[in-house]
Amino acid sequence: MGMHRFRELKIGQRRMDLAENVYRVVAGFPTEEKYGLTPQLKRCAVSVPANISEGAGRPTNKQFKFFLEVAMDSCNEVQTQIELAQRFGYVQPEQARY
Repeated sequence: MGMHRFRELKIGQRRMDLAENVYRVVAGFPTEEKYGLTPQLKRCAVSVPANISEGAGRPTNKQFKFFLEVAMDSCNEVQTQIELAQRFGYVQPEQARY
């Protein structure tokens, strides 16, 4: 296929929502997480749409797949960090549903 139109993919439509929701959630984190969980979560969340977009611009499906895998790895990181934030009492269960 090559040169995918990521905005037309279902995953492309939700990629920005994830990052936006993470930014909203971490805004309520305590200040002691300013250099800990907060920036790490932001980086992972932004990595998801960035890698999907970058992969969509690659000329082969193999390259696109690689970037989708990297984006999925970042999603897994976000999920783990949100679970930790829940354990620390920073995130309520309803905030973590995405």
